Amino acid sequence: MKLTLMGITDNRQEWLDKGFILPGYDIEAMKLETAAAPEWIHFGAGNIFRGYIACLADDLLGKGLMKSGIIAVDVFNTEPIEKIFDPFDDLALLVGLKADGGRYLRVIGSVAEACAAVGEGFERLKSAARCNSLKMISFTITEKGYAVTDLNGDMLPAVAADISAGPRGELSSALGKVCALLLERFTAGAMPVALVSMDNCSQNGDKLCQGIRTVAQGWVKNGFIGGEFLSYINDPEGVSFPWSMIDKITPRPDPAIGKELEAMGIEDMEPVITKRGTFLAPFVNAELPQYLVIEDSFPNGRPPLDEAGVYLTDRETVGKTEKMKVMTCLNPLHTALAVFGCLLGYKKISDEMNDPDLKELVYRLGCKEGLPVVVDPGIIRPEDFLKEVLTERLPNAALPDTPQRIACDTSQKIPIRFGGTVKAYAAKGGAGSLELIPLVIAAWLRYLMALDDEGKAMELSPDPMIPQLQKTIRSGWFKGSEPYTDSDREALLAVLSNSELFGTDLVSAGLSEKILSYFEKLTASEGAVRNTLKEALLK
Repeated sequence: MKLTLMGITDNRQEWLDKGFILPGYDIEAMKLETAAAPEWIHFGAGNIFRGYIACLADDLLGKGLMKSGIIAVDVFNTEPIEKIFDPFDDLALLVGLKADGGRYLRVIGSVAEACAAVGEGFERLKSAARCNSLKMISFTITEKGYAVTDLNGDMLPAVAADISAGPRGELSSALGKVCALLLERFTAGAMPVALVSMDNCSQNGDKLCQGIRTVAQGWVKNGFIGGEFLSYINDPEGVSFPWSMIDKITPRPDPAIGKELEAMGIEDMEPVITKRGTFLAPFVNAELPQYLVIEDSFPNGRPPLDEAGVYLTDRETVGKTEKMKVMTCLNPLHTALAVFGCLLGYKKISDEMNDPDLKELVYRLGCKEGLPVVVDPGIIRPEDFLKEVLTERLPNAALPDTPQRIACDTSQKIPIRFGGTVKAYAAKGGAGSLELIPLVIAAWLRYLMALDDEGKAMELSPDPMIPQLQKTIRSGWFKGSEPYTDSDREALLAVLSNSELFGTDLVSAGLSEKILSYFEKLTASEGAVRNTLKEALLK
């Protein structure tokens, strides 16, 4: 059995007999329709896209509510296209992992074409951007994809280079490339379009908008374009930047799932690691629970996403659901498990939920420190959402999710996942009652020493801020091997006061002494991470 158009057509019954749901529409006709009148471009063709967003389009195509599919884009290079999309005719397998060990098996056919935003692929995207039919450009490029400056407020080199190069130059950032596509659309008639971030970051639409505007303003300042383009971007009837909240755990592909699929007779299911360190496979393994809430702001119309289970609502409601998930009921729990899991040697999130200390940590973090500052969004009840996270999703042993994956780019996640809650407590009269958020932040500082709880060298997950932070946080402090001086303490306080890093000034919030106290305990000896965790849970 081959995952190709011919393969699922010629062996259709065999696929069905093995339990797969197949596309219920003419894929070739969909591809032709997309080429003639593209409606949807998506940047970031990774696991969450193929395992959720493309599945939504697959639903709508199957119901006859869409005729064209999605143009999937890798921002930087052609390798994922050549290894994951082209050999499989842009098809993907979704393997839904049920907690009881069962499988939900589905072939997704909604990707009409896949390209990289370089060379000929970028020219193809420019052509699509000039089409009046284009309704939306969506994104899953992670939080760091929207960054314009570093922690010191200095512009990132890639963004600065794109501003200097101009729209016709060699562009190297996602923001620069998307801004160039918008310029193509503006030049072709200033046709409206929605830019929809679907990444896990607070007010994601605003972050995308800020990044695009920064590039555009730089181009105007450097004389590459006129101010009319800025007016187009700033007008929500021209270009809208709706907020969204997305939630579906899609870990990196598990080789065991690939072997399972090959045992069913499906060829070439082995995962690959790209040169950029991305884990991809022809299949996506994912949990079944999923949520997507989008502000209904689409100036050129939109696919009927509500017919596929998407909540379409106003900005205020999106903001409340995003805060519920990103700041309190899921993402902070994930970060806590990621940091402590790495330090304590765990390789699966579900295994951590069998550890009484870690289970108690996330239960208290969610129920005691998170829920008190959650505003009910009205469309999803926070208590029910948190219960599902704690009792069904995190303990799902079938989900091959790892603390090491969740620990990636923690510096980009910390301000979103904890800063808002700290500010909410401060607004209610003080953050001094918080115990577990300071503990998790201190544990992250301990994690940056790259030593596990036994004092053994530990590989850190990729994070753009590690080199800068390790200039302050040294592994030599472990067990007092190097002196921890007053100047070191002042340097740590300077880090904790950085509102760019933590989403708020933790010194002004009154949490710095508590964090430093925990940090000193966590670095005292082998086993100190476990002992400090136990001590904190007694409070």
